[in-house]
Amino acid sequence: MSRDRLGKGLGALLGEYLEPEVTENEVHTLPLGSIVPNPVQPRRVFTDAELDSLTSSIRENGLLQPLVVRPAPGTTDRFEIVAGERRYRALRRLEWADVPVIVRDADDETLLVLALVENLQREALNPLEEAEGYEALAQRFDMKHADIAKAVGKDRSTVANLVRLLKLPVSIRKLVESGELTQGHARALLSLEDPLVAADLARRSVKEGWSVREIERRVAGASGKKRPRKPRDKDPIVRALEEALQDDLGTRVQVKPGRSGRGSIEVQYHGPEDFERLFERMTGRSVSDVVG
Repeated sequence: MSRDRLGKGLGALLGEYLEPEVTENEVHTLPLGSIVPNPVQPRRVFTDAELDSLTSSIRENGLLQPLVVRPAPGTTDRFEIVAGERRYRALRRLEWADVPVIVRDADDETLLVLALVENLQREALNPLEEAEGYEALAQRFDMKHADIAKAVGKDRSTVANLVRLLKLPVSIRKLVESGELTQGHARALLSLEDPLVAADLARRSVKEGWSVREIERRVAGASGKKRPRKPRDKDPIVRALEEALQDDLGTRVQVKPGRSGRGSIEVQYHGPEDFERLFERMTGRSVSDVVG
């Protein structure tokens, strides 16, 4: 996939591949048995409830949109799904023999990007599945977070923060995948060096229903850091501005008022790449522009 193509973003990718304008002679019929799932499908969880609903809809109304497939590399009679894995699974339940498809040429990089785009459009991925998809693009195709963000229509900071979740212990990642722990809770745990302490706080957070702020307070205590002032001790305007900075920068920010109207702003970062992300966000310049 060319970098010009990546720059088209979400809308162009969807328009070109997921909802292509086709004529009748571009729709082919293939045996369902000749079609195989997308080998780089980032989504792992397909619930029975959603598949039951889709299966019932296809049974009643037929298949309203053909699958999009590509010729499977190294074969002459196999096709891999580019878009439509949910439909494919529903058709297997219905035991269809043949299925209408649109055949498109797509390299491995395009295949992974489009699988991500399709699922993101439907809000079908949990945070860990999304993060693993981004990490696969970065590792397999040497894509930078900025390139990935353009390809899937997300902010660079969103991509970077999601990928950071992959550093969490497996037990915490499972809680995120199941929806028991939110992405905000999980991100708060990233600053803990001891995985056992992090896992314990994650389990207690789920059990006791902690807010993100509560788990941040517990993490600060577990890290041996001085606990921040309680929200009620901080000026409401300062607290609101602090929260706005955290939302914009995608990381923990502490505004520390001092005397005579002075004070400091503490911005946390988690590794060199996160530092570069924050520098770019705050200055509008890349680190390489400054240091050559």
